[in-house]
Amino acid sequence: MSEVARPTLSDALTERMLELIRTGGHRPGDRLPSTRELSQRFAVTTPTLREALRRLEATGAIELRHGSGIYVGAAIERLVLPNPNMREIRTAQLLELLDARILIEPPLAALAARHAGSEELAALKHALDEASRHLGGEDAELHDANMTFHRATARMAGNSVLHEVVDSLLTVHGPEQREIQQIFDDRRRDHDEHLTILEAIEARDAARAEERMRAHLMDVKTVVEHRMKSPR
Repeated sequence: MSEVARPTLSDALTERMLELIRTGGHRPGDRLPSTRELSQRFAVTTPTLREALRRLEATGAIELRHGSGIYVGAAIERLVLPNPNMREIRTAQLLELLDARILIEPPLAALAARHAGSEELAALKHALDEASRHLGGEDAELHDANMTFHRATARMAGNSVLHEVVDSLLTVHGPEQREIQQIFDDRRRDHDEHLTILEAIEARDAARAEERMRAHLMDVKTVVEHRMKSPR
């Protein structure tokens, strides 16, 4: 019989974070202490804390909002729940993920252009400003900022169920998304395409926002498909 794996520091920290939420009487949407405060409270390094936070975010227990903070998630109210279990990354799965996003996200970008408020537009711009600071090889931070942009665009569409579908796709398939980023391997081009989507949404041009989102995702799929068929 194999030995049962011992809990890691990240495992223990995840449990302590959940206990903090439960005993503190926090409700979905409540803001939690900052990363610095939590690191000090639990006497752990920031990278260790971030690993635990990513686990909690994957199950919907918390929500990480760039430039705003850490909030209790609304998992208990969700209609679409992510499964955080890791799985082997396969070529077909990467392309199927992109196909799903191509079907769902462009119409949501069009709706975002119609419905976006000033604060939501500011949040989109902030996400891309954050991404621009990590184009030199800080891929974890760049990935987080890019996914924040896509999640925020879906949220702005005004359909909570479709927003949850996009959020779940990006959360459940986080490892695949990071692999796609590595294969595409053109951070500046990816960022510039995001900027064109933002410009269309800011201009309230629904047709162009939809076209730009579709072109962006199709571009990523074409490059990934080509590079995964060719020796790298």
